[in-house]
Amino acid sequence: MTNNANEPHPQAAPGPGPDAEASTEPQAASAPERGITRRSLIVGGGVTAAAALVGGFFAGRAFPYPGTAPTPSPTPEPKGWRSYHTSEAQAPRVSTWKSAQTASGHLFVDPKDDVFNGMIMDDAGEPIWIEPTRADLTDLRVQRFEGEPVLTYWSGKSVAYHGEGSGTILDTSYRPVATVNAGNGLKADLHEFNLTDRGTALITAYGTASADLSAIGGPKEGYVFTGHVQEIDVRTGEVLLDWNSLDHVPVTETHQAVTFTEGHDGSSPEHAFDYFHVNGVDDDGDALLISARHTWCVYRIDRTSGAVLWRFGGKHSDISVPEHAVFSWQHDVRRQPDGSISLYDNHVEVKTKGEASRGMVFRLDESARSAKLLHEYAYGGHTGTAMGSTQLLENGHVLVTWGTDPALTEFTRDGEAVYEMSGLGKNLYRGWRGEWHARPRTKPAVAVERGGAGGSNDDRMLVHVSWNGATDVHRWRVLAGPDARRLAVARTARRAGFETSIETPAHAAVRVEALDAGGRVLGASAVVTS
Repeated sequence: MTNNANEPHPQAAPGPGPDAEASTEPQAASAPERGITRRSLIVGGGVTAAAALVGGFFAGRAFPYPGTAPTPSPTPEPKGWRSYHTSEAQAPRVSTWKSAQTASGHLFVDPKDDVFNGMIMDDAGEPIWIEPTRADLTDLRVQRFEGEPVLTYWSGKSVAYHGEGSGTILDTSYRPVATVNAGNGLKADLHEFNLTDRGTALITAYGTASADLSAIGGPKEGYVFTGHVQEIDVRTGEVLLDWNSLDHVPVTETHQAVTFTEGHDGSSPEHAFDYFHVNGVDDDGDALLISARHTWCVYRIDRTSGAVLWRFGGKHSDISVPEHAVFSWQHDVRRQPDGSISLYDNHVEVKTKGEASRGMVFRLDESARSAKLLHEYAYGGHTGTAMGSTQLLENGHVLVTWGTDPALTEFTRDGEAVYEMSGLGKNLYRGWRGEWHARPRTKPAVAVERGGAGGSNDDRMLVHVSWNGATDVHRWRVLAGPDARRLAVARTARRAGFETSIETPAHAAVRVEALDAGGRVLGASAVVTS
């Protein structure tokens, strides 16, 4: 069923339900709005107050911290982004609405400002985990490795519309499990980091080779980017497969004009033409499914020989595509457990009036060489000229991320939009929903502000607390007293987002405990003293 509603959904105000504790807790305005000038801000979360952010936010990570220790006041907040008292992390100011129950799990997104940022968010748009190093990161999601849930992503640098970096696997305490690099002199590309049940990773990579481009209006002695798909043994780094597009797909299959991208006309290795643009690969048993944006085609290749078994879409499709289901510039091809194939149809540059980007699910009859469009998912005129994804969820819902239109929408199987999050930076490479339960090895981070919510009451203080990546915190318990040896419970409040602000009577020493739904202590901050 198609959903092409053009009217925006009424805004539903997200937020927690009634709670006696939470209802009495004052919520402080953001630091830029209040300008922290009225009282000192005492920050804690590591071993000492001075090391609060580094200890409470970065400890136990194998990543280098990119800069000096933070000052107590939050860094300047970019337009559309939120900052916090307890960390240097920042998150986009998103809008959400929900009209019905969504699928279970958190949202995993990579909104971009100057770089792609990795974040786990809840349905209300509140961050749960913000990748602390501000690495340029894409494809954040939950996968399984050696039978255990893990958090995975690509990170590196963007180069000529692809990436050069590596894949990272973290455990449920955010400790590195493995780093996966490309082989044969290549670097892992940002478009795919896909773990298999074989203990391997499917990745994309870009190389450069000479090619005759005269048939498509380029130089006879030209150069192209080659699209590589590699299968890497995660533990050993061995390259088990290195598929090269130029060995199997001629440059004449491209829909991309040689002159389209300035500086990449194929005239030299430095100006290589991107005829293929591999942007997705999925495990398909003894074969692989490969998506190439610039040929508008999905290729099924033999995992052993690399031979193309069939083409779906593009100039020479082996499988007939219904006229209303022709896709272009697509991303994120996936083989589903029921045998269907999903993808995200960017559908730009050939768009006719009233059409937009869409998630699509096909049933292919490979013996009859035909395809049937089972479902398509479009909403509100969302059109992403690049990037984007389509995820089929366990309850039958479908999550579509709109790429350069920085939003995601969740649909029922029949195409009814039931949830949307928008304002996710400048664009969004992919979005995923998944179950994730994690407890960081770090301590909760705390910042204490004297003066209370009004800033002028010497008998009150505001206690700000966060615990980056902790998924099961329901309440915060503030213990306070004259010194670290004499602490008593001053206040308990429900978690109110990435950072919770709790007003209590003023004390010289403070420690905050994280409680789960049953009241069990999950972790405690260091003692902060004024």
